[in-house]
Amino acid sequence: MKRVCSLVVLGYLMISPSVFSQNIYSRTSVAGGVLVGYNNGIGFQGSLLLKNFADGLPVNLKIGLGLSFLNPGKSAEARKIFINDATNGVPEKAGRLIDFRADFLYNIIAKTYLYIGPRFSMFTGNFNYVGGNEDFDITSNQWGAGLGVENYFRISPALDLVFNLGYDYFFTNTLYGHDTSYSPDNENVNDREGFTFQDADDAINQPKYSLKAMVGLNYNF
Repeated sequence: MKRVCSLVVLGYLMISPSVFSQNIYSRTSVAGGVLVGYNNGIGFQGSLLLKNFADGLPVNLKIGLGLSFLNPGKSAEARKIFINDATNGVPEKAGRLIDFRADFLYNIIAKTYLYIGPRFSMFTGNFNYVGGNEDFDITSNQWGAGLGVENYFRISPALDLVFNLGYDYFFTNTLYGHDTSYSPDNENVNDREGFTFQDADDAINQPKYSLKAMVGLNYNF
């Protein structure tokens, strides 16, 4: 009996270091990715994925930088709320959104991950009235949060096909345009008489929430 117990203890001591090192000291691996699809408009995203980046944490970390092109809002209302009541000129408009994101990915089944994390966006809407001598930007910076699901499909040992479906929510923030600004608390600067932050927010498409549907590739270094 003592011999059996001794053999069991000896066997445990022999295998436990390798088990411990595999579970606790697993090697961090890195993957770089590119996604394209819909994210508040036609969007592109580059990302860096860190797997096993912290001992004992059952999640991966993904850091991303995105660029989207979107409708910035209503041209006629933007002019009235931020500048004047003029109506001359042919309106042209363009919008872009740069967003930074960090996500924690938790493996739920096979190569499907649930993710959640913070967001920071920089919105710019340009309104140009050709022939009307008005060309100005309206900007805002916002914090937010997002969640979603990401699926990986192996193409080769180094390459994965990625599908991403998510939802982002952004907190409203001050809108700046020309020499005017409108804030959520209505502590406005050089605001046009009769207009409030709500009017400005209704006219300008700073992000509030976004459904995200993108597809791309991940390269495993």
